[in-house]
Amino acid sequence: MTLGIMQPYFMPYIGYWQLLAAVDVFVVYDNIQYTKKGWINRNRFLQNGSDSVFTIPVQKGSDYLDVVQRSVSGEFDAEKLLDRLEASYRKAPCFRSVFPFVASILRDEERNLFAYIDRSIRKTARFLNISTPIIVSSTVNCDHTLRGERRVIAICEALGATRYVNPIGGQELYSQSTFAAHGVDLKFIKPRPITYPQFGGAFVSNLSIIDVMMFNPQEMICAMLREYDFV
Repeated sequence: MTLGIMQPYFMPYIGYWQLLAAVDVFVVYDNIQYTKKGWINRNRFLQNGSDSVFTIPVQKGSDYLDVVQRSVSGEFDAEKLLDRLEASYRKAPCFRSVFPFVASILRDEERNLFAYIDRSIRKTARFLNISTPIIVSSTVNCDHTLRGERRVIAICEALGATRYVNPIGGQELYSQSTFAAHGVDLKFIKPRPITYPQFGGAFVSNLSIIDVMMFNPQEMICAMLREYDFV
């Protein structure tokens, strides 16, 4: 069984979905520390030909709380964010089919930050025809006090994974020999360059999956999900 494990990110770039589609089981961390400067609750979209950041604001709390212990701010205005997205994408070829879907995600009344993002991941996976089972990390029977490589290996062993796939950026963090010593084949997924027309301007890469969906029909996105190599 091939396993992937990732933090919860809100509407992440296509590489996240490539990993989700490439594995047999996908684990999303809920018991991992929330980081203010990370991408858990923010991403980028196309605005006036360049990238712009959108954020799901979070209630104030201790810097040491896990994602599952954080809440979406009561001041979050989903309609205001939708107005920004509509202004940017109303002329995109797939706007009419995609915008209502994005609106349903942003208008979700769930206030727990992890649950809000987890639901968005599952809804988007279904929209992209990705059928990979998604497991929440805290439900895995292993030692959750472990960190880094040791924690990943423990989850692999608990779920009976024989292969673990990690984004290419983790090559300096994880050792193939260490994983092999535990009977796990470590692979890294390397997305191939993906481009598509964005209103005729210079292509802006690695934006939220929202951008990909606005400009590409589902069958095209399904093909993009296979544009990667294992190293």
